[in-house]
Amino acid sequence: MKVERLAIPGVILVTPPKFGDSRGFFSETYNLRRFADAGIAGPFTQDNHSLSAKRGTLRGLHCQIAPHVQGKLVRVIRGSIWDVAVDIRHGSPTFGQHVGVELSASNWSQLWVPGGFLHGFVTLEPDTEVNYKVTGDYDRPSERGVIWNDPTLALPWPVDPAEVTLSDKDLVLPKLADCDVWYRI
Repeated sequence: MKVERLAIPGVILVTPPKFGDSRGFFSETYNLRRFADAGIAGPFTQDNHSLSAKRGTLRGLHCQIAPHVQGKLVRVIRGSIWDVAVDIRHGSPTFGQHVGVELSASNWSQLWVPGGFLHGFVTLEPDTEVNYKVTGDYDRPSERGVIWNDPTLALPWPVDPAEVTLSDKDLVLPKLADCDVWYRI
C-alpha cells in the first residue's frame, strides 16, 4: 500500500495495490492493521455510498461536531472527484488551509480526512460513485457545514461555478467566519 502524507498533518492519501489478470482485478481496499500503521484510526462504524449523476455535483463542505465527530476514508469506485479537506481546528498552525486531491476509479487512491476538518468534493465526470467509511454514525444535531465558495477559504474548485449543482441545504451554509468554534487543539 502506498501512503502519502499531505501538506496538512493527519490528512493522508493511500493507494492500495490492485492485482489484475484476464478475469479483472483484486484489491484489498481496507485492512485494519495496515491502515492503523499508516495513521488512519478507526474504528469505522458506517459505510456510505453516493451516486452523482452530473459533472459538477458538489457535496460539502460538511463535518460533525462532538460527541459525534467523524473521520472519513473516501474512495471513488466509478468516475472521478476533486476531494478537499479544510482544517477548522482552532489553534492549529494550518487552520483555514486545505488539501485537495483527485480521487478516481482509475487512480484507486483513498483520502483520509480526520475529525476537525470540513470535507467536500465535486464530481469531475457524470455518474460518479463515491464510497466512504466514517468513524462515527450520522447524527443530524451534530451536523455542521460551511458554504463551498467561502471567499476566505478561496478553494480552487476545478469546475466552473456556473456548472456546480448543490443540495438545497448546501446552498445556504454560512461562511466559516460566521460559525462557532467547533474544534480546538
